[in-house]
Amino acid sequence: MDFQAKNTDEFIVEMQGRLRDNDGCGVTHYNLGSAYVAKGRYVEAEAEFLRAVECSPTLVEAFVQLGGLAMNKGDLDGCLEYNERAIKIRPLFAVPHANVGFVHLQRGEADKAIAALKKAIRQDPKFVQALSSLASAYFMQGELDMSMDYSKKTVEIEPKFGPAYNNMALVHMERGEYAQAKECLDKAVETGFTPHPGMVRELAEKLSA
Repeated sequence: MDFQAKNTDEFIVEMQGRLRDNDGCGVTHYNLGSAYVAKGRYVEAEAEFLRAVECSPTLVEAFVQLGGLAMNKGDLDGCLEYNERAIKIRPLFAVPHANVGFVHLQRGEADKAIAALKKAIRQDPKFVQALSSLASAYFMQGELDMSMDYSKKTVEIEPKFGPAYNNMALVHMERGEYAQAKECLDKAVETGFTPHPGMVRELAEKLSA
């Protein structure tokens, strides 16, 4: 759910009013939690999402949101658990599969990440975050051609997706193609993406050598 700053506070008041009349509506708790996320009120958001799944145990989106909040706290186990619960309820929902893949990627478990991310892409072939993460997972495995292929697929769908250009730069650097790496890194920066300072420094050193 998208919120604009000017109406989020009004929406929160409206949802709070609805819950005073009917506290057992899971969707209303979910909507209120989403508004709290938009305002950065994460503790309150978590409480609302927990209440949402208590009222509506099959409300998949609430489990996904809880997983996202867990990830933000660095709780990878919690993120994995909530998204796996979402998958059990709705196996064909791409987002929790992708989130499971993100967790495995964070843990350095490339094989598991690839398996989960492919499930996400099977359900949503234009899921750019999943495609780009798949490129990262293949890079982690040293499969540079596969990594580059998925990065290219990502920018074909979303030409301004900075992480994909960053992944392409990493592949070029690994191949010793420093001029091409610089071109890709510049494109990443143009999208607003901020590359790792160590990567920028290493590339500058290679180009000046």
